[in-house]
Parts: sequence; C-alpha cells; structure tokens
Amino acid sequence: MLKTLVGALVAGAYPGAMPYPSELDQRDDDPFWRRHELPTWGVAAAIYGGYVLLTWQHEALPWWLVSALGAWLLCWHASLQHEAIHGHPTASSRLNAFIAGVPLGLWLPYPIYRRWHIAHHRAAILTAPACDPESFYVSAAAWRRAGRVRRRLLVWRNTLAGRLLLGPPWLVGAFLRDELILLLSGERRHLAAWLWHLSSALAVLGWLWLVELPLWFYLVGMLWPALSLTLLRSFHEHRPASMRAAASLTLHASTPLALLFLNNNLHAAHHARPRLAWYELPRYQRRHRPESDYVLRGYHTLFRRYLLRPRDAPVHPG
Repeated sequence: MLKTLVGALVAGAYPGAMPYPSELDQRDDDPFWRRHELPTWGVAAAIYGGYVLLTWQHEALPWWLVSALGAWLLCWHASLQHEAIHGHPTASSRLNAFIAGVPLGLWLPYPIYRRWHIAHHRAAILTAPACDPESFYVSAAAWRRAGRVRRRLLVWRNTLAGRLLLGPPWLVGAFLRDELILLLSGERRHLAAWLWHLSSALAVLGWLWLVELPLWFYLVGMLWPALSLTLLRSFHEHRPASMRAAASLTLHASTPLALLFLNNNLHAAHHARPRLAWYELPRYQRRHRPESDYVLRGYHTLFRRYLLRPRDAPVHPG
C-alpha cells in the first residue's frame, strides 16, 4: 500500500525510470535484517536525523564543527543516493527515489543523477569521455581546442589538491551550464525532473531559513567540502584499460571512510556486482577478489602520491 501510494506521488517526476537489472535476488531463508535491508534504512535514518538535529542546533555549536559534520552528512547522503540508484533499500525504484531523492545538496536532481550513473555502468569503455558521463578525461579534439589557461586548469584538476579545491565549483558549474544549454535548445526531457527538484529544494531552503542557517555558509562551509569528500572517493576509482575488469580500483579504506562512502571504495567489487548492497561488498571482496592489479592501501596513499602531482594526463589515451 505504501509503495503504491509513494509511487503515485512521484511518478510524474520520474517518467520512464529505467529498472536496474537484478543480479542477486533475495531468498526467503535470508535473515530478516538482510531481506529488509535494515543497515541501509539505519543509514538513511542517521543521515536525515543528523541533518535535522545539526541544522536545528547549529547556533549552539562552533562553526567549524557544524561545517565538518554538515560536510560528512551531505557526502553520506550522496552515498545513500548511489545505493538507491542500484536498487536499495527496496525493490521499487520510485520508493528508493522518494527515500534518497531529497535534494540536500541543492544542485543535482536525483532522476538526472540516476540516468547519468546508469549510463556510466553501461558505458562501452569506462573513462572514455564520448560514452562515460562520469569521466574526468577530455578527448584529444577538446584538448586541441582548449586555450593555455584551460589546459593548465585541466592538468591542475588531475592533482588531488586541484580536484578537492577546484573540483566542486567546476563540477556544479559544468553540469548547470550543460542543463541550461539543453533547456535553451528546446530539449525538454529533464524538465519534469527539474520541476520536482526545484519544488523540493524550496522545502530545504525553507528549513534553512526557519532554523536561521545562512545559505552562504551552507554552500561554502558544508556543501563544498561535502563535494570534495565525494571527489576524494572518485579521484582514482577508474583508469583507462583495455580490459573492463582492470578499469576499476580496489581501495582499502579505514572504517569511518568506508562507512561514509558505503564501501564504494571497493569499486572493482561494486562494478563486478552493482546490485550488491553496500554491506555485502566486503564479504564479496574477500571471497572473490575481483582480478585486478589496481589496488591501493588507504586514502593516505593518494595524498602522498598525487597531492600536487597529476595522476595522469587529462587527455584520454583512447
């Protein structure tokens, strides 16, 4: 009944939602917590409960703590959205969208992110800018067209410092520019998603006004570092490779970061079994160990190797 009601409420915002193919169906003899995905429900409750409590009581806390906790919660919410795209915590894509689609980040409509990410998983060549919408590489033709300043910025963006500092405004700006170009060209396929998103974002902005949390602080002090955390996770998760199985990283992270990213740092395992829930990925990783030499031990390795040095050239080798 609840699934039907929620599906009817959000159907207009998610027309033609693409079902993600099921690979590992639940069995009747699975434990109760696994059948009903209680860990993911717990994460959702912690995120929304923590968000309301933090923003409501922000004046009672030092600004730096509000910034740190807010960035953590917004990044964690992005990880929850990623889980929802892959079919969690319910079998209904619309109900998952209702659970995770609240636009706490303000800038990215969930339905567009969903289409974008599914296209990433279905890309013929991961990292190729022509077919992977999540690629940070550029084509040789785009590099030739770029001026000296843009080329330097592209190289700087391939350092970890550049990705963390420059990445958030670059990502948001490029996305909004592309969406505006689509709209002005007469393309309307994202219009329903944007209308739903803007109405929901107004509710988030209304809450921030009610609790007297300045919008500038929310954007600069919470959302920007949250996007930096997300970009830290994705900084080295793919590489150009002739074999698809070798294109995704396995990065062994500490427990807090693994929880923040919902084990998406085990990216080779995630791409091998995209339908696995986040709490199942470590067991799959231990049992199957997806074959790849693309393995790192801890995010400190990224800082040591790539803080000021580009991880590779901005131009895709293909």
